[in-house]
Amino acid sequence: MVRRRAAALVLGLLHAANPFVLPGPRVAALHMPRRPQLRPPTALQMARDLYETLGVPRGSDERTIKRAFRDAARKWHPDVNDTPEAAERYKEISQAYATLSDPDKKQRYDMYGETGLGGGGGPGGGVEVNLEDIFDSFFGGGGGGGFGGARRQQNGPIQGDDLRADLELDFKTACFGGQEKVRISHLEKCETCEGSGVKPGAQVRSCATCKGSGVVMQVTRTPLGSFQTQTVCPTCRGGGQSVDAYCTQCSGQGVSRKAKQVSVTIPCGVDTGNKLRVAGEGDAGSRNGPAGDLYIFLSVKNLNGFERDGVDVTTRLSVDAYDAILGSSETIETLDEPSFSVDVPAGTQPGTKLRLKGKGAPALGKATQRGDHYVVVDVAIPKKLDGDSKKLVEELRDKLRK
Repeated sequence: MVRRRAAALVLGLLHAANPFVLPGPRVAALHMPRRPQLRPPTALQMARDLYETLGVPRGSDERTIKRAFRDAARKWHPDVNDTPEAAERYKEISQAYATLSDPDKKQRYDMYGETGLGGGGGPGGGVEVNLEDIFDSFFGGGGGGGFGGARRQQNGPIQGDDLRADLELDFKTACFGGQEKVRISHLEKCETCEGSGVKPGAQVRSCATCKGSGVVMQVTRTPLGSFQTQTVCPTCRGGGQSVDAYCTQCSGQGVSRKAKQVSVTIPCGVDTGNKLRVAGEGDAGSRNGPAGDLYIFLSVKNLNGFERDGVDVTTRLSVDAYDAILGSSETIETLDEPSFSVDVPAGTQPGTKLRLKGKGAPALGKATQRGDHYVVVDVAIPKKLDGDSKKLVEELRDKLRK
């Protein structure tokens, strides 16, 4: 129904865009041979070169011209562009494409300009734009049910849809990997009819309405000629078959919805934004088609005190001022060990980074390739000192200044 309405809209626009085509039940005059005759160029013809109208260089091939026309049609079609100049621009690009999409007219235009068109089909003549090209510019091409073209049948198996699931991992599981379970709901092949949708023992015949093609043909007569459109057969719903009885378990769909848990292997080194693919765990396909896939999108929880940047991790260590001056041995937590000894060198300054080589996170899928663990040292300065402590610090200051 949408395609038929779109076709009618396009036909109306083409008629409106071409003042040389008169409305009426017959268009035989358009097909009568005419002697080429030169006519003065109109304002529209003098406005710009046809290649310039479509925004392509002269001598462009058919594919480039077709792509440019589709892009321009999407931009300037009056149904999607309500600016005052949209209708005129759409008329220009339609007329330009009518010439450049025809190999013979394009050759004559390249050699002699608009004079070589002889007034028959150029910008001043009847517009003969391929309706399928206009239709594809709005519906993305490959639309099946084209104007008189062969419909792309889908009577055979159709692959099921892919599904998405979200999984939150703790910090260390993301680093080192592990096993997780994800609960999903998806379509599975019906066990009763084995995916056919037909009740066991029922007979299957070719559809009498569409003769097994899955589509029915309709012919529409317009001032521009007759156009054939194809729609899904209302009797067999495009299957091309007539069934005595459908499966009651799945209502003839061949699939039923079920919930299940899927076990997932988490590789080492994953991070937020990574996704895992589990083949065949999406929705089951129609007509015994293969199942789609399950895509699991990962997010990683924060671990208190740890920051991760790729394969490197960073923690902070607070030491007293005298330990920073004299040096000390401190205990920290790493990814592997809850208690790990690290030496703070004498004279360590606030913000110093201590590097623990190979103590970071593994690379994605490579457990033996690990980053580094950086320890940022924060020096805690005493805010209050008693009299004796203050005197000692002053003596130390005076001594160091000499």
